Amino acid sequence: MIVRRPFRPGSPAGHRHRPWPLCRHCCGLALDLGSARTRAWIAGRGMVLDVPTITFPGAGAVYPVQRGAIVDVPGTARMLDRLLSHRLPRLTRPLVMVTAPVLDGPAYRERARAAVEVLRPRAVLTVPTARAIALAAGADLSLPLLVVDIGAHLTEVVLLVDGLVFDARRTALGTTDLAGTTGLADADATAEISEAISTMITSMLRQDRTSLTAEALSRGALLAGGGALRPDLTRRLVGGTHAPLRAVPTPHTAAIRGAAKMLRAVHAHPSARGASPPGPGPLVR
Repeated sequence: MIVRRPFRPGSPAGHRHRPWPLCRHCCGLALDLGSARTRAWIAGRGMVLDVPTITFPGAGAVYPVQRGAIVDVPGTARMLDRLLSHRLPRLTRPLVMVTAPVLDGPAYRERARAAVEVLRPRAVLTVPTARAIALAAGADLSLPLLVVDIGAHLTEVVLLVDGLVFDARRTALGTTDLAGTTGLADADATAEISEAISTMITSMLRQDRTSLTAEALSRGALLAGGGALRPDLTRRLVGGTHAPLRAVPTPHTAAIRGAAKMLRAVHAHPSARGASPPGPGPLVR
C-alpha cells in the first residue's frame, strides 16, 4: 500500500485551528493500542500500563487488535474499561491521544474512537505512530525523516517531511514472526522481515521524483518498535539498506512517549485556555 503527499490523516483540506476542550478541567490520557501490547500514559502519573492486548469475554482469551487493525471494537472497549476506568480521576472526562498506524486511515481512527468511548472522553485525537516516534526521539522535523517501525505484527516505513506523512509502506510482518509462530525458523523470519523493509525503502526511492527519500536515508533511518531491540535484525537491515540506522532509546515504548509529548503540547496550547489564535492548528488529527 502506498500513500503520497499530500497526506493529512483525518483532516480535510484547508482545516484550520479549532479550540480544544477546556483541558484545565479534564485529565489527559495517551494510548498506544498495539497488536501485542497496550500502553497507556496518564498526565501527572506517567506510564501506568504496559500489558498484553487481550480481553476475556468468556472462557478463552481474545486478541482484539491484530496486524495493526482493531478487529474487535467491543472487546477493545472491554479491555480499556477493565484496565483504565479505575485509574482515571473520578468526575473527569479525559482528553485522549491515540497513536494510529499511518496506512489504516479513517477506519482505524473510527474504531479507536468507538472503543475509547467507554472511558467517556471529552475528546479523542489521533497522531500517526511514525510522528509520535519522531517526537519521542527529539528528531528535527524540519528535515526529511525516514521512520522504520517494527512492531509485533506490523512493520511500517514512513517518510516524514515537515512532520507530515509524505510516503509510506507497510508489511504484515513483525517480531511475533521471529518467534517461529509462522513456521519459519528464526533466522529465516529475520531475513524475511529485513528483505521486506529493504524492498519497501527501495520502492520509495524509485518512485520519489524528489530527493527527499534519498536525503532522509543518507541521514539515517530512525528505527523503533520491538524489532529495534533485535541486534540480528538491525545488522541485516544495515547490510540490506547500505545506510545508517538510528535506534530510538527504549524503542518499544517510543510511540506512547511521543503521544504523551503531543498530549502535553495540546494541554499547553493557548486554545486549551479558551483562546483561539489564527493560523493552522497543531499536527494532530
